[in-house]
Amino acid sequence: MIEPDYLVAKLRFRHLRLLTEVHNRGSLRAAAQALSLTQPALSKALTEIESAFGFALFSRTARGLTPTAQGEVVLRGATMLLHELSHLRAEAISADRFATKIRIGAPPFVAQTYLPGVIAKLVQGEAPVRVQLLEERVPALIGALQRGELDALITTFPQQMLASDADAFEYIKLFEVQFAVVASVGHPLVRSRRVDWARLAKERWVMPAEGSMGRKLIEDCFTHAGVPAPLPVIESTSPTTSLQFVSAGLGIGIVPDVALLHHSTLQTGPVRQLRVVPEPHSSAVALICRAGAINPRVALLKSALEL
Repeated sequence: MIEPDYLVAKLRFRHLRLLTEVHNRGSLRAAAQALSLTQPALSKALTEIESAFGFALFSRTARGLTPTAQGEVVLRGATMLLHELSHLRAEAISADRFATKIRIGAPPFVAQTYLPGVIAKLVQGEAPVRVQLLEERVPALIGALQRGELDALITTFPQQMLASDADAFEYIKLFEVQFAVVASVGHPLVRSRRVDWARLAKERWVMPAEGSMGRKLIEDCFTHAGVPAPLPVIESTSPTTSLQFVSAGLGIGIVPDVALLHHSTLQTGPVRQLRVVPEPHSSAVALICRAGAINPRVALLKSALEL
């Protein structure tokens, strides 16, 4: 078994960059050009790296180089370490003013409703902290966390997306979010005591983007009711923007209940929750971070979350 100290003695950060370039370019020739190296020099370096690990990282085929199963793991770690090095430099530059910079990912409804109070604790604490917030769809957030571009996520719990990498992440459930089907205050269905999904399928809809967690939630509701999901007339990635369209009478929407409460405080137009049977399923919001590594930035975030 190869000891960690052996890899530390054999490998340099430039070797990690070499691996990622070979992977991204797909061939030694293209990677050598990008790195301003000769192809023989790059081939020799790659052989030395694979020798240090003790196994092949790429399969050589007529189409180029493809990562092996072990290579995929090494490449994921190399990408994460390179991002961490870049983050380390950014932290050092601002060390005279800030203790650290925490990189958090969250879908828009979490970022706009739940996170302001958490972030306030971080930036107003005894040790000044910078916060970088990435508002994105859940699949993009998971990819950014895997690549080391983010320290942690506060997001809906995407079990189906993480099943293959479950051991690589730590999950801490924070709370449950209920979803509400909403319409403009003047919509006829607002006065109905009970609305089923077959009736909702006949309405115009404002939905999240295709492939998003919110869109899947809506489609699952219609599927379980035995009716096809309608095509939306408007797609929007932001629950706040969707509520604007709904309040303008452009369609029915479905949003997290916390976004609905946030909307009412903004006074941006009246909407009403419909009495839908059965109600949409709730979804857990969790803190998700990489398992195994000791990250003081995540420790600060956990403290702000009172975990």
